[in-house]
Amino acid sequence: MTEATVFQGAVEASGVHRDAVIHDTAEIHHTAHIGARTRIWHQAQVGDGVRIGEDCVLGKGVYVGSAATIGDRVKIQNGCGIFGARLEDEVMLAPGVYLLEDRTPRAVTPHGTPKGRDDWTRQPVTVRQGATIGASAVVAPGVTIGRYALVAISSAIHRDVPDHALVAGNPARQVGWVCRCGEHLNEALTCPTCRLTYLTQPQGLSVPPTNP
Repeated sequence: MTEATVFQGAVEASGVHRDAVIHDTAEIHHTAHIGARTRIWHQAQVGDGVRIGEDCVLGKGVYVGSAATIGDRVKIQNGCGIFGARLEDEVMLAPGVYLLEDRTPRAVTPHGTPKGRDDWTRQPVTVRQGATIGASAVVAPGVTIGRYALVAISSAIHRDVPDHALVAGNPARQVGWVCRCGEHLNEALTCPTCRLTYLTQPQGLSVPPTNP
């Protein structure tokens, strides 16, 4: 494997940065844009119109569907399925996460013909900056995961998650708050590791400018 090498029909993909690293079993659509120093590993698939930023990692068997956008420094581990979602900078998806976009999934139309792209309305997931989604979690179409939120392993998320919230279960419920570093906050909304203290906001938590 060499830098800036693209295989499986994407040799002429002008949107692939020359410093990207792509495994020879990966499939990259010729309209995809891949940023500098991004690494895409074994058997990953990147669909048409996808935009992936700089310094990202896509693990083995990752699927990124049409029109998805991925920011910088995003880590997507093995076996994830990203269907049209928008991932902001510094997001992490643990192995086996699925981000869905079709609220009314059917194989065929009411007339009995196979559904095509024009037969349903996309409602993609949004994952805000710094959020982490745990292994085997599933996020329903149209849901927004807030900044630095943390979704527990195997959760099913059917509604929006506030900034810095910790959610778990099926269906997922909020069970606490987390710091930007990932540690649980205490009752005073202070991180035992970073010593940052957070303020409650309508969208979740935020760090006041007076914090060290």
